[in-house]
Amino acid sequence: MFAVQLTDHAELRPLEPWQAPEFLAHIDRARAHTDPWIPWATFSTDLDSARATLQRYADGQAADRKRIFGIWRDGTLVGGVMFVGFDSASGVCEIGAWTEPAGEGGGLITAAVRHLLDYAFVTRGLHRAEWWCTSVNARSRAVAERVGMKRDGVLREWYLHNGVRLDKEIWAILAHEWSAQA
Repeated sequence: MFAVQLTDHAELRPLEPWQAPEFLAHIDRARAHTDPWIPWATFSTDLDSARATLQRYADGQAADRKRIFGIWRDGTLVGGVMFVGFDSASGVCEIGAWTEPAGEGGGLITAAVRHLLDYAFVTRGLHRAEWWCTSVNARSRAVAERVGMKRDGVLREWYLHNGVRLDKEIWAILAHEWSAQA
Protein backbone atom coordinates (compact mmCIF):
# COMPACT_ATOMS: atom_id res chain seq x y z
CA MET A 1 0.00 0.00 0.00
CA PHE A 2 1.14 3.55 -0.72
CA ALA A 3 2.24 5.60 2.28
CA VAL A 4 4.37 8.72 2.61
CA GLN A 5 6.38 9.21 5.80
CA LEU A 6 5.71 12.65 7.28
CA THR A 7 7.79 12.06 10.42
CA ASP A 8 9.28 9.05 12.20
CA HIS A 9 5.86 8.49 13.79
CA ALA A 10 3.40 9.74 11.17
CA GLU A 11 2.41 8.87 7.62
CA LEU A 12 0.07 10.02 4.89
CA ARG A 13 -2.13 7.40 3.18
CA PRO A 14 -5.24 7.33 1.00
CA LEU A 15 -8.56 7.15 2.85
CA GLU A 16 -10.94 4.68 1.22
CA PRO A 17 -14.54 3.56 1.84
CA TRP A 18 -13.47 0.30 3.51
CA GLN A 19 -11.90 2.45 6.26
CA ALA A 20 -15.25 3.98 7.23
CA PRO A 21 -15.26 2.57 10.80
CA GLU A 22 -11.81 4.03 11.53
CA PHE A 23 -12.76 7.30 9.79
CA LEU A 24 -15.99 7.60 11.81
CA ALA A 25 -14.16 6.98 15.11
CA HIS A 26 -11.68 9.69 14.13
CA ILE A 27 -14.41 12.15 13.09
CA ASP A 28 -16.21 11.50 16.38
CA ARG A 29 -13.00 12.47 18.23
CA ALA A 30 -12.47 15.46 15.93
CA ARG A 31 -16.03 16.71 15.57
CA ALA A 32 -16.05 19.46 18.21
CA HIS A 33 -12.58 20.54 17.10
CA THR A 34 -13.29 20.64 13.35
CA ASP A 35 -16.96 21.50 13.00
CA PRO A 36 -16.49 25.24 13.53
CA TRP A 37 -14.18 25.24 10.49
CA ILE A 38 -15.23 22.28 8.35
CA PRO A 39 -18.98 21.72 8.31
CA TRP A 40 -18.55 18.51 6.29
CA ALA A 41 -17.65 16.73 9.55
CA THR A 42 -21.36 16.96 10.37
CA PHE A 43 -22.08 14.79 7.31
CA SER A 44 -20.35 11.73 8.81
CA THR A 45 -22.42 10.90 11.87
CA ASP A 46 -22.84 7.12 11.52
CA LEU A 47 -21.18 4.30 9.63
CA ASP A 48 -23.33 4.67 6.49
CA SER A 49 -22.76 8.41 6.21
CA ALA A 50 -19.01 8.02 6.91
CA ARG A 51 -18.78 5.40 4.17
CA ALA A 52 -20.76 7.69 1.84
CA THR A 53 -18.33 10.57 2.51
CA LEU A 54 -15.35 8.38 1.65
CA GLN A 55 -17.19 6.96 -1.37
CA ARG A 56 -17.78 10.48 -2.73
CA TYR A 57 -14.02 11.04 -2.60
CA ALA A 58 -13.31 7.63 -4.14
CA ASP A 59 -15.70 8.46 -6.99
CA GLY A 60 -14.07 11.88 -7.30
CA GLN A 61 -10.64 10.29 -7.49
CA ALA A 62 -11.81 7.90 -10.20
CA ALA A 63 -13.01 10.96 -12.15
CA ASP A 64 -9.76 12.85 -11.39
CA ARG A 65 -11.76 15.57 -9.59
CA LYS A 66 -10.94 15.14 -5.86
CA ARG A 67 -8.97 12.96 -3.44
CA ILE A 68 -8.77 12.39 0.31
CA PHE A 69 -5.82 11.21 2.43
CA GLY A 70 -5.51 10.41 6.11
CA ILE A 71 -2.69 11.21 8.48
CA TRP A 72 -1.83 8.43 10.90
CA ARG A 73 0.31 9.19 13.96
CA ASP A 74 1.59 6.10 15.76
CA GLY A 75 -0.98 4.01 13.89
CA THR A 76 -4.02 6.15 14.75
CA LEU A 77 -5.89 8.27 12.22
CA VAL A 78 -5.57 11.84 13.58
CA GLY A 79 -6.34 14.08 10.59
CA GLY A 80 -6.07 14.42 6.88
CA VAL A 81 -5.74 16.47 3.75
CA MET A 82 -7.69 16.50 0.54
CA PHE A 83 -8.07 17.91 -2.88
CA VAL A 84 -11.48 19.47 -2.33
CA GLY A 85 -11.48 20.09 -6.05
CA PHE A 86 -8.99 19.13 -8.74
CA ASP A 87 -9.44 20.44 -12.28
CA SER A 88 -6.60 19.47 -14.59
CA ALA A 89 -8.29 21.18 -17.56
CA SER A 90 -8.23 24.60 -15.89
CA GLY A 91 -5.04 23.85 -13.96
CA VAL A 92 -6.58 24.73 -10.60
CA CYS A 93 -7.07 22.74 -7.40
CA GLU A 94 -8.27 23.48 -3.90
CA ILE A 95 -6.57 21.83 -0.93
CA GLY A 96 -8.15 21.39 2.49
CA ALA A 97 -7.16 19.82 5.79
CA TRP A 98 -8.53 18.86 9.18
CA THR A 99 -7.23 17.36 12.41
CA GLU A 100 -8.26 16.24 15.83
CA PRO A 101 -6.31 17.58 18.82
CA ALA A 102 -4.01 14.50 18.84
CA GLY A 103 -2.92 15.44 15.32
CA GLU A 104 -1.88 18.99 16.14
CA GLY A 105 1.71 20.02 16.53
CA GLY A 106 4.74 18.63 14.81
CA GLY A 107 3.84 20.14 11.44
CA LEU A 108 1.87 17.13 10.16
CA ILE A 109 -0.73 19.16 8.26
CA THR A 110 1.89 21.45 6.75
CA ALA A 111 4.02 18.49 5.64
CA ALA A 112 1.01 16.74 4.12
CA VAL A 113 -0.10 19.91 2.31
CA ARG A 114 3.40 20.25 0.85
CA HIS A 115 3.08 16.72 -0.58
CA LEU A 116 -0.23 17.63 -2.21
CA LEU A 117 1.24 20.83 -3.63
CA ASP A 118 4.20 18.93 -5.03
CA TYR A 119 1.85 16.42 -6.65
CA ALA A 120 -0.36 19.18 -8.09
CA PHE A 121 2.49 21.27 -9.50
CA VAL A 122 5.34 18.87 -10.25
CA THR A 123 3.56 15.63 -11.09
CA ARG A 124 0.34 16.96 -12.64
CA GLY A 125 1.46 20.34 -13.96
CA LEU A 126 -1.33 22.42 -12.46
CA HIS A 127 -1.01 26.21 -12.44
CA ARG A 128 -2.75 27.29 -9.21
CA ALA A 129 -3.55 25.76 -5.84
CA GLU A 130 -6.08 27.39 -3.52
CA TRP A 131 -6.77 27.18 0.20
CA TRP A 132 -10.13 28.42 1.51
CA CYS A 133 -10.60 29.07 5.24
CA THR A 134 -12.67 31.20 7.57
CA SER A 135 -11.04 34.42 8.64
CA VAL A 136 -11.31 33.34 12.29
CA ASN A 137 -9.37 30.08 11.79
CA ALA A 138 -5.83 31.23 12.63
CA ARG A 139 -4.36 27.70 12.50
CA SER A 140 -5.61 27.13 8.96
CA ARG A 141 -4.40 30.52 7.82
CA ALA A 142 -0.98 29.74 9.32
CA VAL A 143 -0.70 26.57 7.20
CA ALA A 144 -1.39 28.59 4.06
CA GLU A 145 1.30 31.07 5.03
CA ARG A 146 3.85 28.36 5.91
CA VAL A 147 3.56 26.74 2.47
CA GLY A 148 4.04 30.09 0.74
CA MET A 149 0.48 30.97 -0.21
CA LYS A 150 -0.68 34.56 -0.48
CA ARG A 151 -4.13 35.80 0.49
CA ASP A 152 -6.01 36.70 -2.67
CA GLY A 153 -9.07 38.07 -0.97
CA VAL A 154 -11.94 37.75 1.45
CA LEU A 155 -15.53 36.84 0.67
CA ARG A 156 -17.34 38.78 3.38
CA GLU A 157 -20.06 36.90 5.27
CA TRP A 158 -19.80 34.26 2.57
CA TYR A 159 -21.49 31.38 4.35
CA LEU A 160 -23.84 30.66 7.19
CA HIS A 161 -22.64 28.17 9.79
CA ASN A 162 -24.52 27.44 13.02
CA GLY A 163 -26.47 30.67 12.65
CA VAL A 164 -23.41 32.88 12.13
CA ARG A 165 -22.28 34.48 8.87
CA LEU A 166 -18.55 33.88 8.41
CA ASP A 167 -16.02 35.47 6.09
CA LYS A 168 -14.10 33.13 3.79
CA GLU A 169 -10.47 33.87 2.91
CA ILE A 170 -8.99 32.60 -0.33
CA TRP A 171 -5.28 31.88 -0.31
CA ALA A 172 -3.34 30.66 -3.34
CA ILE A 173 0.07 29.75 -4.67
CA LEU A 174 1.05 29.55 -8.33
CA ALA A 175 3.26 26.90 -9.90
CA HIS A 176 6.18 29.28 -10.50
CA GLU A 177 6.01 30.45 -6.87
CA TRP A 178 6.12 26.85 -5.69
CA SER A 179 9.08 25.95 -7.90
CA ALA A 180 10.96 29.03 -6.66
CA GLN A 181 10.74 27.61 -3.12
CA ALA A 182 12.34 24.29 -4.10
